[in-house]
Amino acid sequence: MALKLIDRLGRKLNYVRISITDRCNYRCRYCMPEEGVEWIPHDKIMTYEEIRLLIQLLMELGVKKVRLTGGEPFVRKGFAQLLQTLRQSFPALELAVTTNASLLSKYIDEIKDLGIRLNVSLDTLDAEKFRFITRIGNLNEVIEGITLWSCLKLPLKINTVLIKGFNEEEAMSLADFAKKMGATLRFIEFMPLDEGLWSRDSFISASTIENLLFSSGDWKMAEETHSATDGPAKYYVNSKTGQKIGIIAAVTHHFCDSCNRLRITATGEMKNCLFAAGGFDLLSPLRIGDLEEVKRRILTAAWEKPANWKKLVPGDSHMSQIGG
Repeated sequence: MALKLIDRLGRKLNYVRISITDRCNYRCRYCMPEEGVEWIPHDKIMTYEEIRLLIQLLMELGVKKVRLTGGEPFVRKGFAQLLQTLRQSFPALELAVTTNASLLSKYIDEIKDLGIRLNVSLDTLDAEKFRFITRIGNLNEVIEGITLWSCLKLPLKINTVLIKGFNEEEAMSLADFAKKMGATLRFIEFMPLDEGLWSRDSFISASTIENLLFSSGDWKMAEETHSATDGPAKYYVNSKTGQKIGIIAAVTHHFCDSCNRLRITATGEMKNCLFAAGGFDLLSPLRIGDLEEVKRRILTAAWEKPANWKKLVPGDSHMSQIGG
């Protein structure tokens, strides 16, 4: 009988997020410092062939969905070719990418036919605010990428972190933009994973977001139609327009009980929780060809997945290092 990824609580783990690089062309304030970042040496980063082999092993253990993240994945040379290779190697794999979309227009022709699900991080439609939150970003590049992807009628989600005093008044305009783009918008509670920006005063709860957006009678909670690999969002649907908006209450109503995911950093370290202090080294046995040991460590990481994360305090890790 084939081995499957399951933890001691009986949760089936069929979704893995893999960071392919810690580097990014932005310096988003809740993701990484503006300067002084020590980049991981190239020889410590998984090669594309190592990533492909790791995904093969994960699929043998029952993984159905892989999301590639960064940093910003498109800054790594050859990323579009990696996506082509993965689709050719694993036609049944649910393949997704999280990106800031700033480089999307450059590579869209190479990836548009690969059946990729795209998540774009976008927190504001105001050019000055965008420059502030990203420190160096160009909003026009992002809008261009989103628009081109939208014109192809390809699966698209827009993820927005609402921050009090920064962008909460843009909730409706972001919803209108997502509707225009044919995208599913998801508002995410601000998580304490930065160095100074997060505070309880800047935090907006899911219930506040719901009251802000869904007070009219046109919005109804969507029926549960999620697939086994879907994430933790709770969705609302507008009965008049059909628009769908999700809320991810990662802080106030954590989804630990139903968490189905594992994470792998760009250095090949598997984390069984976003807040896990340590991890499981997969790259060392992978590089000496000990695939059975790689599988053993994956199974151990899955089995030891914690029941929940213990505390709500700003942490030491940057999302660019963990894989956002």
